[in-house]
Amino acid sequence: MTVIIFLIILAILVLVHEFGHFIAAKKSGIRVDEFGIGFPPKLFSWKPKKSETRYSINMIPFGGYVKIFGETPDGESISGPDSKRSFVNRPRYIQVWVLAAGVIFNIIFAWLLITTGFLVGLPTIVDDSNIEYIRDAELTITQVLPESPAELSGLKVGDRILDVSGIKREQLPSLTGDEVSNAIADSDGEEFTLTYRRGATNAPITISLIAEEGIIENDVAIGIGMDQIGLVRYPLSRAVIEGTKTTGNLLLAITVGLTDFIVDTVSGNADFSEVSGPVGIVGLVGEASDLGLIYLLSFTALISLHLAVLNLIPFPALDGGRILFVIIEAIIRRPINPRIQNWVNGIGFALLILLMVIVTYKDIAKLF
Repeated sequence: MTVIIFLIILAILVLVHEFGHFIAAKKSGIRVDEFGIGFPPKLFSWKPKKSETRYSINMIPFGGYVKIFGETPDGESISGPDSKRSFVNRPRYIQVWVLAAGVIFNIIFAWLLITTGFLVGLPTIVDDSNIEYIRDAELTITQVLPESPAELSGLKVGDRILDVSGIKREQLPSLTGDEVSNAIADSDGEEFTLTYRRGATNAPITISLIAEEGIIENDVAIGIGMDQIGLVRYPLSRAVIEGTKTTGNLLLAITVGLTDFIVDTVSGNADFSEVSGPVGIVGLVGEASDLGLIYLLSFTALISLHLAVLNLIPFPALDGGRILFVIIEAIIRRPINPRIQNWVNGIGFALLILLMVIVTYKDIAKLF
C-alpha cells in the first residue's frame, strides 16, 4: 500500500511540474508535441481529436516529460515550416518562463497544501505566536539519534509521549519535555517505562540505560528531541500569510541545505548515507501515512519544494541547466550550437539516471 501511495504522490507532483511547462508553452504559442508521465518504454498513448499534443503513460514511473517543439533544436524547429511556433525561436524571456514554469508550479502546489493544512489543522510546534490557535497539543518526539537507546527500543519521530515511570505530577493536559528529561536523568540508568502513542495505538516500552552510555557526556539520555506539538488552525487570511511564510522558510532551508551538500561533495566531505532515493522516500511516505493524512499532505508539500529546488540546479538536462544555456546565449548574443546543447543535455540526463541507480542501490542495501 505504501508503494502505491508513493507512486500516486509522485504522479501528482510530476503532473503539476510538467503541467507548468505545458501550460506556459501553450500560452506562449509554442507547439507541444507530447505530454508523458513516466519514462519510456511506452505503455500506451492517445491523441485527442483536433489536438496537436499526444498524451502517454510510460513504464518507468520516476518522472515525466513534456516534448516541446524546438526545446531540443534541430533543422525543422530552427527553419522548418512550423518554426515560428518553435521554442528555440521564441524570445529568450519566454524561453526562461517556459523552463521555470514547472518549478513555479511545484512551489505554488506546495503553498496550496501548506495553506490548506493551516486551514484544517496542521501539526506545528507550540509557541507564543500560535498558542491561541493550537488544539490537542502533546509532547512529541521530533528527533531520534541513530544507534541510540531510543532508536534501539523502537521509538520514532512523531511518537507522542504519554507517560514516563517515576514522574510524580498532577493530572495535566500533556507532559512537558523538562519532566521527561528529569525523570530519565533521575533514573540513574535504572530500568524505566515510557508509554507512547503512535497513530491510534498506545504502547509501553521498557528502556534500560547505564549513565556512562548516555548520549550526552556525563549525563543519562536516551537520544531523543522533544517538543510540544499540536494542530494549529488559522482563519483564511492568517492561513494564507502563514502558508506563504512557511513555504518561503522551507524553500530557504532546502536551498541552503542543498548548497552545503554540493559544496561538501566537491570538497569530498559529503555524507551520501543521508541521501534518499525512491526506495528511501517510500519508507518516509509510509511513516508519514501512518501518522495521518495531514502529515502525508505536509510531506508531499516538502517533496514538491525539494523537486523545485533540485530542478533549478544549473546542471545539464535539468531546468536550471537549460535556463543557464539561455542566459549564456543572451550574454554572447548568439545561439549555442544545437549539437553542443543536445550532446551536453544527453550526457547530463545519463548522469542523472546513473545517480538515481546508485542512490536506489544504496537505499536497498540499507534494508539488509
